[in-house]
Amino acid sequence: MFGVLRQTAVAGAVSFLIAAIGWTDAGLTQVSAPVSAADPALELAALSAANRPDAVMPTAGWARPPIGHLSFCRSFPAECVSHGETDAVALTENLWTELIAVNRVINKQIAPVTDLEFYDTEEFWTLPTDYGDCEDYVLLKRQALIRQGWPSGALLVTVVFDEVGDGHAVLIARTDRGDFVLDNKLGAIRIWSDTPYRYVKRQSISDPDLWVAINDSRWPVGSTTSSN
Repeated sequence: MFGVLRQTAVAGAVSFLIAAIGWTDAGLTQVSAPVSAADPALELAALSAANRPDAVMPTAGWARPPIGHLSFCRSFPAECVSHGETDAVALTENLWTELIAVNRVINKQIAPVTDLEFYDTEEFWTLPTDYGDCEDYVLLKRQALIRQGWPSGALLVTVVFDEVGDGHAVLIARTDRGDFVLDNKLGAIRIWSDTPYRYVKRQSISDPDLWVAINDSRWPVGSTTSSN
């Protein structure tokens, strides 16, 4: 019961922050809940995918789902079904503020902890209430945005290697201005190719149970170890 109440509180905080964020025609600036002027997301969001050939993430065939995601879908089957269209979302002012709000609130509400530290096991994927590993942030953000009306095909759990070569998970938001990364480590929302990560695989846009490989040509083959 406490977990449900906690997730309800997070949802309420997201809704409040969405209402507090404004949008201007001059380039997606925030009015009453400003982000730092150094936040690159404000500039990137104003760019169209047509002007950024690297804004859309290339994929390269099917991939094996992470072990943790398979277990998560068995525990939370409703989180692993398709909702809505599979096209990239047209990034409106409301949708942009939702991305910012959900990313900010959940990053603040959930304290980082590894699965081994908190659950005494590896790769335990779940919907967190107070503490969570990187994938738990991703799953909660995805759930929150789907509840706001986003289609599941535009919100893809994605596995990467981070800046030091460790396994990490982020949420990709597919829009007509490019694929944006919601992350508990970087904070600011950025185009995927402007992050220091090597992208390995992500959910399929048509079926959340299926995964596809990512053709991240920015990195040499074999530059990191394999991901589960």
